[in-house]
Amino acid sequence: ATRLLTERQIKKHGNHPCSHGRTRHGRRDCIARVQRFLVTRLGEDWIFLVLLGITMALVSWTMDYASAKSLQAYKWIYGELRGNIPLQYLAWVSYPLIFILFSSLFCHLVAPQAIGSGIPELKTILRGVVLKEYLTLKAFVAKVIGLTAALGSGMPVGKEGPFVHIASICAAVLSRFMSCFSGAYQNPYCYTDILTVGCAVGVGCCFGTPLGGVLFSIEVTSTYFAVRNYWRGYFAATFSAFIFRVLSVFNKDAVTITALFRTNFRMDFPFDLQELPAFAIIGISCGFLGAFFVYLNRQVVLFMRRPNAMTRFLTKHRLIFPAVVTLVIATLTFPPGFGQFMAGELMPRECINSLFDNFTWTKISGSPPPGGLGLSAAWLHPDVSVFLVLLLFLIMKFWMSAVATTMPIPSGAFMPVFILGAAFGRLVGEIMATLFPHGIVFDGILYRIIPGGYAVIGAAALTGAVTHTVSTAVICFELTGQISHILPMMVAVILANMVAQGLQPSLYDSIIQVKKLPYLPELGFGHMRFVQISIFTDTNTNSVTSIPIKAWEEAEMDKPMEIDEIRVDPSPFQLVERTSLHKTHTLFSLLGLSHAYVTSIGKLVGVVALKEYEHLITRASGRVSARCLLHTWRTVVRVHSGTNNVAAHTLARVQ
Repeated sequence: ATRLLTERQIKKHGNHPCSHGRTRHGRRDCIARVQRFLVTRLGEDWIFLVLLGITMALVSWTMDYASAKSLQAYKWIYGELRGNIPLQYLAWVSYPLIFILFSSLFCHLVAPQAIGSGIPELKTILRGVVLKEYLTLKAFVAKVIGLTAALGSGMPVGKEGPFVHIASICAAVLSRFMSCFSGAYQNPYCYTDILTVGCAVGVGCCFGTPLGGVLFSIEVTSTYFAVRNYWRGYFAATFSAFIFRVLSVFNKDAVTITALFRTNFRMDFPFDLQELPAFAIIGISCGFLGAFFVYLNRQVVLFMRRPNAMTRFLTKHRLIFPAVVTLVIATLTFPPGFGQFMAGELMPRECINSLFDNFTWTKISGSPPPGGLGLSAAWLHPDVSVFLVLLLFLIMKFWMSAVATTMPIPSGAFMPVFILGAAFGRLVGEIMATLFPHGIVFDGILYRIIPGGYAVIGAAALTGAVTHTVSTAVICFELTGQISHILPMMVAVILANMVAQGLQPSLYDSIIQVKKLPYLPELGFGHMRFVQISIFTDTNTNSVTSIPIKAWEEAEMDKPMEIDEIRVDPSPFQLVERTSLHKTHTLFSLLGLSHAYVTSIGKLVGVVALKEYEHLITRASGRVSARCLLHTWRTVVRVHSGTNNVAAHTLARVQ
């Protein structure tokens, strides 16, 4: 357009246009250059990232505001009925029951894809598998409304996993909107980058932790991460977290922009080196606890999927299971009842704030509580030891969280596990404070035990063990606003990961296995010896269905074909016959392939699909011999020999 305009100006004013024409032409040329710069530079990245950050900050703040007001109303109703135990119990049970049933029913009617965390599905999508209806506007609406109701019920469910799903949906919808202005957003590889940025924004604005959000999204959702997405993720997550915290200041929920769970541990000598064994014990113990949590969660899901009369009844009447779970949990946490022995009156965020406080509960237990104790008073019972209260809370909330996260509602496990880890760390901290009531003396300096610091370390270690990530340490120091315990926190998180990875998969990989999603498992170092095993194909090899090749080709050629249903990749990815198993796994993971064609000197001889390759990897353990693996690999590669017409026909039909 600029060139045509220039030619018209030259024709209009002659070969030597006047100065006024040159000025006007220069102005228009400058405007055209600025427009091109805005479209090609800002329009493709900055504008999209700013829109994504603002949208998710508004969504996160609105959800937090609505759920916080709901919990305030919950506690207000309970407090207004004080003195009437039956009515208090009725209100304490019926309030979360209404919200959970509404969340379950709304998601079932609007978009069943909104149920659960959403991170396992996103991991599968980022591996190149198309899961329909998971990134639509209906799923977004169902996820936001259902999650807000679930958080407002007070049940032990979190929002981190669902919020990653929400941010990814928002990124996908915005990309379709931006494609109207730039064709670059229609590129499937750009679509993967967009979802990666959405995952980072989801964690970043969920807790106001942009650094940990980006690192967590990389560890959880990405097998291979493109460095070009670093600045996109950090910019969008930081911008979103900033807007999220500013909105809290405008609403007078906070005085200034600060951490979500602000702590005030001493910065000079926060811990002594002699406390490192206790931190290591927290890490190792959290590794076992995290593996057991994943195991318990999977067993509950598998039990609900067993084909028996009870599960068929619960499947037919979908609201019974969440109703029963909510009723049991609410009954056990009823404060005048059993809940008084496990701080049942505290809501999830109140639990975290109290577990991170600077008081040493064993020193004030049995005496009049000091001023400023606040929410921590719920952990002090006149007739029960603090250790027993913490132990009962840990045991009861452990199985409650594992069961509650299996309800058919939008729910995550990060926050419940975070609270469990904080309770375990606090228990160890209170034990250390009892063993060393006057602190630890080293080199003439007295180091007082801080149980709140132990709680922070336990929270990071247990969430790291359940999710198999190390970035939870970064998330913790961003949440608390202090970096004083980052070194022992990293030690505990690494130890917890080492133990948990040897016992169970991560919670998200466990869900992928239960749902049987087409996802490639990782190849460990033990599989590197299979790198030199090659793919051999010959005309005598049978296909996966054990039908002779010639008969299979004739049967395929006789089938009617619908031209509209033919899947032809204009630039298919090809493997040669001697491509190794490990290299094939790397290519499938890195490029997000759903299938790849096997060629020999340009001739199609077979095809490898993701689902079949997944079965091969699950069978390829360290005990599989080279001969057995080669036989399995031959069955995965479906061999097609014959004329070029057969090869072209197969290329069009086979997946």
